[in-house]
Amino acid sequence: MKAHKFIFFFTLLFATVCTYAQEITPSDTPNETQKAMLKRGYGMFIHFGVNTFSGDEWSDGTVPVSAYNPTRLDCDQWVRVARDAGFRYVLLITKHHDGFCLWDSKYTDYDVASSPVKTDVVGEVSKACKKYGLQFAIYYSLWDRHEPLYKGKDFGKYIDYMQNQLTELLTHYGPVQEIWFDGGWDKKPEEWQLPRIYSHIKKLQPTCAVGVNHTIVLKEGERKFALPDSMIVDNKYTFQYFPSDFRLWDPKIAHKADKKQYLHQGKSYYLPFEHTLCLSKAWNWFQKSSIMPVRDLDELEELFYWCTDNDNTLVVNIPPDQTGRIREHEANTIIGLNKRLGIKKGKPLPRNGKFISLNSNVTASSTYGNDEDKYGAQFATDGGIQTRWAAADTVATLSLTLDEKEPFNKISIFEYCDVKNGADGFSNYRTNRIKDYQIEIWKDGEWETIYRSDVPMGDCKVIHFPYSYRTSQIRLNILKASAPPSIYEFNVIYK
Repeated sequence: MKAHKFIFFFTLLFATVCTYAQEITPSDTPNETQKAMLKRGYGMFIHFGVNTFSGDEWSDGTVPVSAYNPTRLDCDQWVRVARDAGFRYVLLITKHHDGFCLWDSKYTDYDVASSPVKTDVVGEVSKACKKYGLQFAIYYSLWDRHEPLYKGKDFGKYIDYMQNQLTELLTHYGPVQEIWFDGGWDKKPEEWQLPRIYSHIKKLQPTCAVGVNHTIVLKEGERKFALPDSMIVDNKYTFQYFPSDFRLWDPKIAHKADKKQYLHQGKSYYLPFEHTLCLSKAWNWFQKSSIMPVRDLDELEELFYWCTDNDNTLVVNIPPDQTGRIREHEANTIIGLNKRLGIKKGKPLPRNGKFISLNSNVTASSTYGNDEDKYGAQFATDGGIQTRWAAADTVATLSLTLDEKEPFNKISIFEYCDVKNGADGFSNYRTNRIKDYQIEIWKDGEWETIYRSDVPMGDCKVIHFPYSYRTSQIRLNILKASAPPSIYEFNVIYK
């Protein structure tokens, strides 16, 4: 009997310690929840709901429930595609800003249970994740444009509503590995009562990682968000939303020198970054009625490497259409990416090669507006995809100094494109500027061309060489462009 009591006490103590350990505490290393998140690394984001049928990205909560009417709903297909694409988890939109819920919530009638197709989508996706061996995560919008309590005088009643819905999501569908909150900008940070919500989540699912979009600000108590490109110094920036287990800034991309230490009330916390990307070339989150083109595999591959590097994670949005299925050409693309990457179950995610051009010395034939601080050549190798070199002329060169002892056999170039916004205010359409160019290396006292193209460069140009080169200098020679060319990153890689 005493042994049984000891075992019971030890089990209780161990569970208590483990549960406590999952809540974020001051640290310069990842805790167990964060380690599990980094091990997952690569997930499929799924936007599906009433917006899929209204054609909106952000509807205002007035679209009738009857509009939600998928004709061939197949959640199993979604997760099967995720498995075949090499994803380790699925991140499902359970409620977007419109307030429409993809499960039967007893706290609202603005949900699937009140629609023509009453399938509990959250339940079906969770079940399919178990079937195919993927982990399950959820997105939940803090902002709710439908629920009357949100607009009421006592906002605490809406927090109760939100907590009740989170209880449904965290107790009815098995393990939930991650919660992705969004829409916090509509209220002051303190109004969300995040310590209460965070604690409630951890009580129900101790290992669930919690994140809030636009996590970090430049200065404590202010709302000027810190862009990922500026997050290259430890213990400089502070939490806007505390507590959080990871950083979000949708849809920005972190710097190669991304740092992990962020401050709250003078204490330093470790925070990885989760990237979000759209498979769609037009960057739409909810699927549209027209067939949309997808990103090129070269761009997807390089963004995968970039976003899963440096102890960060990536989710790629692949939204089902109005029938309730992922479109075949999108499934083919993301599965094709996996074929190229060679993701293996239970193995670390594949990595890119060695970047021998990172922070190298760079010169350019011209700089747009002579503004070196904004468009200088140095930004083409600084490791940031929000900064860029821009030329002053349509004919230009960008030259890099390299260590000639270092071999390379690959080049990737992220070009800045002209962007036109779609009618929905979210989708965008990119047009390349660079039309004719060549890559040259300095060899035996002269420039030798190793690549030549008169085809528009593309959003991300990747060049693989059949064998390795070594050189002290390499340059991009732009011979024709529709506007002054601009480069986010010119990467010389050995892979």
